Amino acid sequence: MVVPTSKRLNVAVVGATGLVGQEMLKILVQRKFPVADVAVFASERSVGATVPFNGEHLTLRRLDESAFLGIDVAMFAAGADISLQYAPTAAEAGALVIDKSSAWRMKANVPLVVPEVNAEDIRENEGIIASPNCTTIPLTMVLEPLRKRFGVRRVIVSSYQAASGAGRALMDELEDQTEAIAAHKTPTVGATSHQLAYNVIPGGWKPDIDGYNEEEMKLVHETRKILHDPELPIAATCVRVPVPIGHSESVLIETDKKIGPGEARVVLGEAPGVLVEDDPHAKIYPTPQHVAGKDEVYVGRIRDDLSSSHGLMLWLVSDNLRKGAALNAVQIVEHALAMGMI
Repeated sequence: MVVPTSKRLNVAVVGATGLVGQEMLKILVQRKFPVADVAVFASERSVGATVPFNGEHLTLRRLDESAFLGIDVAMFAAGADISLQYAPTAAEAGALVIDKSSAWRMKANVPLVVPEVNAEDIRENEGIIASPNCTTIPLTMVLEPLRKRFGVRRVIVSSYQAASGAGRALMDELEDQTEAIAAHKTPTVGATSHQLAYNVIPGGWKPDIDGYNEEEMKLVHETRKILHDPELPIAATCVRVPVPIGHSESVLIETDKKIGPGEARVVLGEAPGVLVEDDPHAKIYPTPQHVAGKDEVYVGRIRDDLSSSHGLMLWLVSDNLRKGAALNAVQIVEHALAMGMI
């Protein structure tokens, strides 16, 4: 979305040294976002260091109560504790806050937004807008066009989540473990519960209720909020896989009206931000390696559910650092700007 405006904004990026913060800075440049000045913040130990931006290097500043004076937009790519402490400060200083952490997503007075799905919810903000989890975003982008046309009765989803979703430490550890195994050495484990290289981990997130974990329940609750369907039956299983970038999801969708794979391909092919790559006979289907670095949600393996009369199964993949995180935040700001809310 190119914002037709002559207005230039002062932007703050909190968590600018992390994987998502770095991606935010890249995307601001790539999308020619109307920036006047960019202030970057990270941990206390990073103050005075620099991060690259548009051919220059920005000096990391100290995050304190006065950090957001004169800031128009503050994008948080830090942990929930930082967001809880400083997002209200930024909003009170007059900035529109876009938060990528889980801190504000389920607050009643905070919109949870995927612009392709519920952009109008941006208007309901009180200074803070939350960006969803990196699995919720692509799932809702696929569910919403089908829900509008055919209704959705139930959703079952299994995620295959890349190491980068847990941050730089696990991404680096995966590389180190892979190199160790190739050298016939014993890999070290520290960034998650089990060795990730040559393995898959069906957990590692904080346990929640009834055998589910925090990540799975985020996917459930956030999807319901974004779709404005608080009773939507949805169950999730989240798994960490030895992939650097790119979250994949296997999804079963039961619809009110029966839908065939061909019709689903047409509907999803017309959905904003979604690309259909679906020809298994020609070995065409989305993979994380192919999708890394791209902005769209890719969908393939669209087929009937053989176990129900109204079921549809599909496979989706997206770059968890871009559309799953940084890009979605920047798009929220673009829409808010186009709505005249900044």
